[in-house]
Amino acid sequence: MSANRRIKTEMDIYKKKYPILALTGPRQSGKTTFLKTHFSDYEYVNLENLDVRTFAIEDPNGFLAQYNNYVIFDEVQRVPQLFSYLQTKVDEDKVMGQYILSGSQNFHLMHNITQSLAGRVALFKLLPFDVSEMQDANWLSDDYTINLQKGFYPAIYDRTIPSKVFYSNYIQTYVERDLSELIHVKDLKQFRNFITLCAARVGQLVNLNSLANECGISQPTAKSWISVLESSYIVYQLQPYFSNFNKRVTKSSKLYFYDTGLLCFLLKLNDADSVKLSALKGSLFENYVINEYVKKNYHNNLLLDVWFWRDTVGHEVDLIWQNSELLNLVEIKASETIMPEMFKGLTYFEKLKPQSIQSKSIVHTGLFNQQRTLGKVMSWKNIEF
Repeated sequence: MSANRRIKTEMDIYKKKYPILALTGPRQSGKTTFLKTHFSDYEYVNLENLDVRTFAIEDPNGFLAQYNNYVIFDEVQRVPQLFSYLQTKVDEDKVMGQYILSGSQNFHLMHNITQSLAGRVALFKLLPFDVSEMQDANWLSDDYTINLQKGFYPAIYDRTIPSKVFYSNYIQTYVERDLSELIHVKDLKQFRNFITLCAARVGQLVNLNSLANECGISQPTAKSWISVLESSYIVYQLQPYFSNFNKRVTKSSKLYFYDTGLLCFLLKLNDADSVKLSALKGSLFENYVINEYVKKNYHNNLLLDVWFWRDTVGHEVDLIWQNSELLNLVEIKASETIMPEMFKGLTYFEKLKPQSIQSKSIVHTGLFNQQRTLGKVMSWKNIEF
């Protein structure tokens, strides 16, 4: 059985409004399978193929003359010079949904799009499965640690590949291939150590000095490596909310991984029981919940802003998302028991901005949902915007 990808609804809408759609996301997040399946009436062209890529590089006009009517170009960042020719082509043809571009290196793809295709392309991101997609395919366990540890990459479920095998291959392929194209890493072992150090700091404020010192690299190198991990959809930084607050509010970002399975692999948490016993269990669950909001945001093309908030004396809101001008506050608790005091961070923030709050919620590891006086209680299986 295969999962039903939520993003298809939005892409169907915008292929009637833009000449080009662009789909980015991590390697192995299911982009190619999704595009081939859902856009089966499009011709599929993979620019990883050397002969095809050579044709596109040496004769872009001839290439687009041959592939001119409802075509998917996969790994299109491999031929950056093609973008300016695509601009001319779609401006001349004026056909909506004429091309779909896909790629896994966000930095290169987005750079070329902003340089050549601004105003002509609708942008989408496909991340590993979200919970609703997993539920559709009957792949979601009632024990959150099982899926958290396995992760959410399609191949683990579609092809029943053991997660440890999948992530071992993923790390090797990613380090040996993608990074060699983005930066020149002289010591791959040192870089793998850097990724593991990032994993051990999941959910913490980013401290480049600490990372650099522990890894034995310079701070500029640490900053560059974080940027590369972001552009390849390994990690992301959740930005702080500090609008209209004084200087006592944290302005550093927090570090998270796009997939908790990869995170667990790096931390050597090889089964659900090891997650339950880990000192990082709370941070892992926090990463899972924030990922779910990030995935739903992208997969449903909601384009909502998400942040966290923390002041210098310890008050904190794990996640804030904005709907129009109103803020929605989320506390994340790795617990099945909900106590009133768990709302204290949310109620403290509400007192600071009483006219700006739309909702207050706690997401927990249990399976029940409740509407309490202090706010909503949501199961990890029922996260919603």
